[in-house]
Amino acid sequence: MIVNEQQAQAWNGYEGQHWAEHSDRYDAVNRGFNPLLLAAIQPGDRVLDVGCGNGQLTRLAAATSGPHGEATGIDLSVPMVRRAEASARAEGVSNVRFIRADAQVHPFPAGGFDVALSRFGVMFFGDPVAAFGNVGRALRPGGRLAFVCLNDGWGGDLGAVLKAFAAHLPQSGSDGTAVAEPLSLADPAIVRQVLTDAGFRAVDCTPVEATQLWGRDASDAARFLAEWGPLRHQLVRVDPATAQRATEAMAATLRRHESPDGVRMRGTAWLVTARRPG
Repeated sequence: MIVNEQQAQAWNGYEGQHWAEHSDRYDAVNRGFNPLLLAAIQPGDRVLDVGCGNGQLTRLAAATSGPHGEATGIDLSVPMVRRAEASARAEGVSNVRFIRADAQVHPFPAGGFDVALSRFGVMFFGDPVAAFGNVGRALRPGGRLAFVCLNDGWGGDLGAVLKAFAAHLPQSGSDGTAVAEPLSLADPAIVRQVLTDAGFRAVDCTPVEATQLWGRDASDAARFLAEWGPLRHQLVRVDPATAQRATEAMAATLRRHESPDGVRMRGTAWLVTARRPG
């Protein structure tokens, strides 16, 4: 059953296909946050990865939990779940499985998991309290929750790149903080209220950083960013000359971050942890 229809359409359309086709590139952007989340896992844990995407974190969680543990990834996106399954087979990870479903309403086994993780996969719930409540019921009493979410649309080094891009385009109608948008959990007060209303306790939000690899050089990184769903959505609405100026402005800003091993930038996020009472 899918209730988050708008997100299901996005992640089963261009957005999800692009992530699936470029799984290595997206993992290079976000893998620096993996250790912060894997630290929540203990040997033998049953792990749930919410909004697992292409499944890198899920597979690492399976390895971290060890031979007596297991990891389950859930995502709305058919192409990304297929990519996750293919990667698990290629890597020989046997204690992992993936579900194409809506975490907001999926009938998880009650108390079936010890820990729930997410790497930038929980900002898009249509009803965050209901979704986190459903995830909470899937955790055993005392079970743990740990996720990273965006903390500021202009935060980190990417903020300057996005500002250079936006300067050449009409203003967007949204600041991204509404429910089911990328910055929906950017305010710690909202995070604490949502998780408390969903039944979690000991909610903590800690600012964290990680190095993100965006491309081989500035031109490569700018092309990749221009194909990223949120930016592509803006570029297809303007004439080609304007789109080129916006992309070139990104490339110029990205050159500040070029190094012999690629374009590396400082990414920022909230690391959110909480517990199910028990």
